[in-house]
Amino acid sequence: MNPTLRAGLFVTGGAVVISFAAIFVRLAEVESTTSAFYRMLFGTAGFGVLLMVDPRLRRGLSSGWLDSLLIAVCFTADLWFWHRSIDHIGPGLSTLLANFQVFVLTFVGVVWLKERVSAHFALGLSLAMLGLWLLFGRDWTQLPPDGRIGVILGLLTALAYGSYLLTLRAAQIRNPELRPETRLLQVGLCCTAMLGLINLAEGQSFVIPDARTLIALLALGLCCQVLGWILITRGMPALAAAVVGLLLLLQPALSILWDMLIFGLRLEPIEFAGCTLALIGIYLGFRAANRRVED
Repeated sequence: MNPTLRAGLFVTGGAVVISFAAIFVRLAEVESTTSAFYRMLFGTAGFGVLLMVDPRLRRGLSSGWLDSLLIAVCFTADLWFWHRSIDHIGPGLSTLLANFQVFVLTFVGVVWLKERVSAHFALGLSLAMLGLWLLFGRDWTQLPPDGRIGVILGLLTALAYGSYLLTLRAAQIRNPELRPETRLLQVGLCCTAMLGLINLAEGQSFVIPDARTLIALLALGLCCQVLGWILITRGMPALAAAVVGLLLLLQPALSILWDMLIFGLRLEPIEFAGCTLALIGIYLGFRAANRRVED
């Protein structure tokens, strides 16, 4: 098979797999922090098996733990916000808001690194903000309290997710000999411990009530946390950034579709237009961010 085609299939498959993440969170029907805890527990166990099978992946396992702890703080916040946003506004829209992280990354570059804002980024941000306003802003006062909280949590997810990606990238630059799988195992162990403690502090149960919940949590951890991201990271290096950005848009787009088909999400025409504009804006923001990195 052509290497580029194979890489494209990897990224496409990964994006499709992780598009179900929010769906599995909703299907699990347990408390938000509990589902986040089991996502990391099962996902970390999956990465642990990979490291046991392939000794090469264990290289440097004893180093880099301080960086991984900082990364885990950001990712724990990401999961804590996002799983609650799913409860308030559903899997599709919460996933769309989480993908606004691309603007967080560029904002950090502009403020801290004094980078210039490109025309592509400015257009992408404008379209995304217009889409966000069409979805929520025009009727903000009419939204129920749960809806407003869900939107705020979704945007906080984008902030935490952007912070996670920034700290992860910085750690890999400082310690390039540490394999990504090893880093993700370290981060997963730290996140599991943090989310477990938070769940205890919130007084939530760790009991998995039935087989359906167990299957949903296993799928969330093993399929979305492990398989999806392995496929994406294996395929990304062989593809142009523009192609990667387009394929990764399958995640929020399909999450909205699954939300419609499984949970009955209904969007008015103007809300559908808002989703479309937000997705186009996110794609342009991704293109601008990757062009900045390539330059």
